[in-house]
Amino acid sequence: MIRIYISRDSGALALGAEAVVKRFEKAAEERGLDIEIVRNGSRGMYWLEPLVEVETDQGRVGYGPVRASKVDDLIEAGILEGKPHEKCIGVVEEYPWFKNQTRLTFARVGTTDPRSLEDYKAHGGYAGLKKALEAGPDGIIEEVLTSGLRGRGGAGFPTGIKWRTVADTPPQQKYIVCNADEGDSGTFADRMIMEGDPFVLIEGMTIAGIAVGATYGYIYLRSEYPHSSVALRAAIDAAREAGLLGDNVAGSGFAFDMEVRDGAGAYVCGEETSLLDSLEGKRGEVRAKPPLPAHIGLFGQPTIINNVISLATVPIIMDKGGEFYRDFGMGKSRGTMPIQLAGNIKHGGLYETAFGVTLGQLVDDIGGGTYSGRPVRAVQVGGPLGAYFPRELFDTPFDYEAFAARDGLIGHGGIVVFDDTVDMAKQAHFAMEFCAIESCGKCTPCRIGSARGMEVIDRIVANENRAENLEILEDLCNTMKLGSLCALGGFAPYPVMSALTHFPEDFGADKKRLEAAE
Repeated sequence: MIRIYISRDSGALALGAEAVVKRFEKAAEERGLDIEIVRNGSRGMYWLEPLVEVETDQGRVGYGPVRASKVDDLIEAGILEGKPHEKCIGVVEEYPWFKNQTRLTFARVGTTDPRSLEDYKAHGGYAGLKKALEAGPDGIIEEVLTSGLRGRGGAGFPTGIKWRTVADTPPQQKYIVCNADEGDSGTFADRMIMEGDPFVLIEGMTIAGIAVGATYGYIYLRSEYPHSSVALRAAIDAAREAGLLGDNVAGSGFAFDMEVRDGAGAYVCGEETSLLDSLEGKRGEVRAKPPLPAHIGLFGQPTIINNVISLATVPIIMDKGGEFYRDFGMGKSRGTMPIQLAGNIKHGGLYETAFGVTLGQLVDDIGGGTYSGRPVRAVQVGGPLGAYFPRELFDTPFDYEAFAARDGLIGHGGIVVFDDTVDMAKQAHFAMEFCAIESCGKCTPCRIGSARGMEVIDRIVANENRAENLEILEDLCNTMKLGSLCALGGFAPYPVMSALTHFPEDFGADKKRLEAAE
């Protein structure tokens, strides 16, 4: 039997993977071929999707991008024997773009059948839970603290400290909440994990529950991710049937179960307290802190809220040890980061690597520059509220503190690339408009400030009282940054001020005139 792998990832499906599968099935029937098609996750090389991998004695040989109309031609050319072809990239794991990564969190994505528990276990799955049960709750937290793992959702808060806080609360009902409301532009790492390796998230949440004494978990899933929903629910059912969820997890005596809840479709529900309101059936509005969710969270109980990637990284930390994970990275940014390359870029996709690689390396070397072939003018890191960095800042290492030192933020690790045709004044205006539309409306700086921000930017571009309006915009941004209840209003100034600082000519002034006006 010949085994071929074709991704069921949303990105691959959007590019025609389902049609490729059907054509292979029909060709096999017509030719009497004995083939098995495994629907794996994506390797993250989206410019090669749909990617077809054929199992050979040398390893899995890849061909991409493959169109359904070309399947018969490829079969004639010997794709099922792994023969050379213009679409062939060789053994996938030896392909430079893939081989040069440090895949820890994403080690299995694209390799296994994501809905097969047996396949997951065969590739090291649940080894982390086994060692977690041996270490016990305190030992688990110590390993996570040792690893230096920080929240991968954007805030970068040390995961172990959050877990310790919840563990130290008196015994009572506690919850694990996974924030899977991935809404930032240019981000898709959470979706790739949930579709390509859902068991690793389930395992991570189970370990978290045992560590802090929580018996139930919720995955708050972005409503626009239907394929993730199907994969997660199938994996949860399989884990429960195998005794890895429920009243007696793996025969340990610990109880932990979980479910998926579909999100409400609002960007602000990605903020942890707004997410809790939505989970409770309320309108998603930001809560004032304190109290912290670690003390009073879901349904008024102590709650761990972590991002998908944070929780999905816990199993390898428990399996390999906190020190193993800590050895990757730089400064206070330890381990690896799944970096998502999007926008006007030649090689868009997911690239997992240790912290410390520079922005220029990511965009120029790994990403291959712009898809249009024009010069890169700006990149936005950290979603729609991230700062715009010009080429002069491409020496910035991918590190929480390094980006903060240059008035930027890593966020969820999404990088959106723009070529020299972009209008940065329009991008700044969009940031305020986005904030105005997505605001929950609870706090004045965000609700009113974003609307006023659009008006002020329009006046600056029109050269109306430039000096006065520049001063008003800066003051407005400071008010939003310091006075907003959450990061939606607090971070909106980052793209606005960075666009104004680095690209003043797009606001109707050259740099000298802008400096004179200030």
